[in-house]
Amino acid sequence: MPQHQNYSLSEEDVIQLVFRKYGVKITSEQIVRAYAPEQKMSWKKSVEVARFIKGMTLRQAKSWLEDVVKMKRPIPIKTFKKKQAHHAVPWSGWPVAKWPVKVAKRFLDLLENLENNARFRGLDVERVVIVHAAAHKGYRIPNIMPRAFGRATRFDEQTVNVEVIAAELPKEVVPKRYKLNLVKR
Repeated sequence: MPQHQNYSLSEEDVIQLVFRKYGVKITSEQIVRAYAPEQKMSWKKSVEVARFIKGMTLRQAKSWLEDVVKMKRPIPIKTFKKKQAHHAVPWSGWPVAKWPVKVAKRFLDLLENLENNARFRGLDVERVVIVHAAAHKGYRIPNIMPRAFGRATRFDEQTVNVEVIAAELPKEVVPKRYKLNLVKR
């Protein structure tokens, strides 16, 4: 059986990351983590969602992903954008977007876990900011798709390991709005 919970960043790396990005020194007691191994969802869409929520507060990320599940607001697609449709989006300068509902639901569960971990550690949930979010490829579950004339084609199911690391920041450093250049409606 494989060993899970191997995060890509140590506590010292997270402390240095927060200092480089926000200019604030934090302790290891202000760091909270959540990990979801072997989730049955798209790895490409998971990478895009993880990139999008990085830098948001916990409340902002949860509200945006809830709107994605309701198909109200999309997620920008930056890397895997070949042959993707352009949409009317609530930001300027990047028209490629999608509504990954299944991935957003799984990330909402993970953010709920992260919020519970922050409350358990005694952190102020309003000041918890996501400083690292990553989606890594997991195991491939072998499967077979039957075809005509007695043939079969291999059709593997992919899994994704998702990790989110957040930190409690001082009130003056916490981002007030989304990092996107949003257009007011």
